Amino acid sequence: MSLSIILAVQEYPGELAGHFTWIDWAVVFGYLFITTLIGGILAGKQSSIKDFFLGGRKLPWYAVTGSSIATEISAITFVSVPFIVFQPGGNFTYLQLGLVGGLLARFVVAYILVPAYYRREIYSPYDYMGNQLGPKVRSMTTALFSLGGMLAQSSRVYLTALILALVLHGPLGNLAEATGVPVLAWAIVIIGVVSVGWTLMGGMATVIWTDLILFVVFVVGALVALGTILHHLDEGLFTVLAAGWEAGKFELWEFELSLTMEFTIWTAAIAATWGNIGAYGTDQLMTQRLFCCKSEREARWAVLASYFGVIITILVSLVGVGLWYYYIQFPLEGEALELYEERGDRIFPIFILTVIPTGLTGLIIAGIFAAAISSLDSILAALSQTTMSAFYLPWRERKLKREGKPLPSAGDPVTDPHASLSEAPTAEDRRMVLVSRLFVIFWGVILSVLAIGMHWAADHFDHLLGLALGMAGFVSGGLMAGFFLGFFSKRLNIDGTGFMFAAPLGVLTVLAITPFNEYSWTAYTCLTGGILLFLAWIVTHAWTIAQGFRIQAPRILLQSFLLLAGIGVMLWLVHNASFDVPNPETGEMDRKTIAWPWFAPIGSAMTFILGWLLAGRRDEERDEGTDA
Repeated sequence: MSLSIILAVQEYPGELAGHFTWIDWAVVFGYLFITTLIGGILAGKQSSIKDFFLGGRKLPWYAVTGSSIATEISAITFVSVPFIVFQPGGNFTYLQLGLVGGLLARFVVAYILVPAYYRREIYSPYDYMGNQLGPKVRSMTTALFSLGGMLAQSSRVYLTALILALVLHGPLGNLAEATGVPVLAWAIVIIGVVSVGWTLMGGMATVIWTDLILFVVFVVGALVALGTILHHLDEGLFTVLAAGWEAGKFELWEFELSLTMEFTIWTAAIAATWGNIGAYGTDQLMTQRLFCCKSEREARWAVLASYFGVIITILVSLVGVGLWYYYIQFPLEGEALELYEERGDRIFPIFILTVIPTGLTGLIIAGIFAAAISSLDSILAALSQTTMSAFYLPWRERKLKREGKPLPSAGDPVTDPHASLSEAPTAEDRRMVLVSRLFVIFWGVILSVLAIGMHWAADHFDHLLGLALGMAGFVSGGLMAGFFLGFFSKRLNIDGTGFMFAAPLGVLTVLAITPFNEYSWTAYTCLTGGILLFLAWIVTHAWTIAQGFRIQAPRILLQSFLLLAGIGVMLWLVHNASFDVPNPETGEMDRKTIAWPWFAPIGSAMTFILGWLLAGRRDEERDEGTDA
């Protein structure tokens, strides 16, 4: 989306915003106030990082389930899925990813990953990977998660800011004119400030309880939208459903075998399953909630029960059918038509702002706004926690040792993985909570700035849902490869050396197959990254090679060749991952790339294979404190 289109919301006379009355504003502020109040009360006091990041490990599974569903759905699904069904040729095939891939992935996470995590009292999957493969791997996986979290969540904030910019056209337009800062940027700042405030208020407990309220609002919002559509039509529900059935809107299964198609049964069974294992089991944004459960059993229940979040996806898909039928009867015109033609994903927000009754409009907009806040405060808590675990806490421990001062309390599972988390908080605990809050503010600024730049990436995806999930795919495969390398590390007798080189190569491989691969900067980035990786490998192993050890040198030379081969495959994909596909409507050939659901499996395959082949022998001293 060009900058001119983003700034266009400032040029319109405010027709859409005019439908948003003071009553709607009262509902929005009332929702935010009540949610903040409830979240603060239920969160309790945070006197240690256990309270701040794990909610004291006392949250019920149903609260964690509701929070997981709200985070998984987010404003992206709530707004973009109706467009996927509404658009010409649109149907229910997107649901395959959740119905099949979501179900299979949850069983793997519930019965393999959750038990592995609950053997230790840890804060994140990256602590687990670090315990299994070494502290450097924890730092690398934290860096990967930070990259993926920034890309995925900033796109979610960007979408909500587009909607908020329409609603706040009047007041923000004057502010934008006075400051020269676009309306969209001010909308992002508002979302960022509120998100940081919510996260600082109560840590992870506040995030989970406010998400649970948001889950209820999503359901109510979808039902209100469907009810409003039927109210404005002379025909009843069955007439709308029959028309949608005849037009193919309810087509669910797609069996064509194509890597360029997003929604097929093969994508669902293979790519979506693999990707969802990473999303539910190795992405701290989701797994942090599981660590807040009272026990392993409740965490398993939370994972499995979250599958019913597909009901919301079905509801918003039905909204898409209703919108399709409604706008056949009442075609778009004027400003609404202009906005839709610029970006099809706006169809549901346009309907909300022009058709939904006063008051209920405010409730739905409040839900969308809160969804963006939910996504942002979740990632802020997760980024703050992982940054603390991977970087600050090890540095703090070393500093205290040098100064001869007592180490952080045994309640910190990073400095003492076998310790209980039940000790009373100390001055050092309170210091760590303060630092955690500072990290929240830092990441809030970074994510808000990145969200402003998401307009460029949006142009390269057919819909914003693909943008958000595609961005997450850059690293989710590598994180999942890290988990399974750690899980099998003892049996395979490997350490984390190979992962340190394979993980960045996995990210570059995903970049090579994205829609960005037609740009010269992509090729240069992949080439430069490949060269730097190989040079780093040579420098790391130069001493061993120079010594000419009979055992080590041949292995290092073979591994050097394998790394070069992996880099070669990545560079080949830059120029060969695009396909010419015939357009069924025009008959012309369209240039397509590998669909975004395959990003995670491809990145994971590259990372796991090379992480295994490039690994050194396992440090036997670590075997005493690890799980296999």
